[in-house]
Amino acid sequence: MSKDKILAAIQRNKPAGAPLPDIPAFAGGEASALDTFILTAEAGGSRVVRGDSIQDLNALIKERFPEAESIASPLAEVVCTVALDEVRSPAELEPVDVAVINGQLGVAENGAVWVTEEDCGQRVLPFIAQHLVILLNQDDIVHNMHEAYDRIKIDAAGFGVFIAGPSKTADIEQSLVIGAQGARSLTVVLTAVH
Repeated sequence: MSKDKILAAIQRNKPAGAPLPDIPAFAGGEASALDTFILTAEAGGSRVVRGDSIQDLNALIKERFPEAESIASPLAEVVCTVALDEVRSPAELEPVDVAVINGQLGVAENGAVWVTEEDCGQRVLPFIAQHLVILLNQDDIVHNMHEAYDRIKIDAAGFGVFIAGPSKTADIEQSLVIGAQGARSLTVVLTAVH
């Protein structure tokens, strides 16, 4: 049977389309999204702190990562040693100790933060750095992924990802390895405003 005959037979026997089901709104529960986010993120290995200003953030970086020699961030207020706009190849970011980026949305049920490539300056930055710091407006935390997908614009950026905790795996000899494919630590700094 020729290719055209096969495709014509498939077209003739194609079932009628069905409407997509309605997706119910899943209530967030009685606990506050902020409190649940903090508990869930910390259970997943993240550190969650509150920050009142960029100066507090720079002090936090010095305190938390005293031996960091290479700091990269697209945020002008962060004291950096790497100029992201001068990076020509992602491989140049391999020695980055600490990356500091903005997060757009936090999800309480899994402690994840939605980040796009516009937040990173370089798409690879949150994954190649040894330690990742994400600034997140505490008013931008929702209860669950259903609420998150209602708020994010998937097609607004070329790349977006939910980041939850430091990179980890336990599939090798049933031993937990932190920093296996990405950052060894994740610190989420909650702010009142961006």
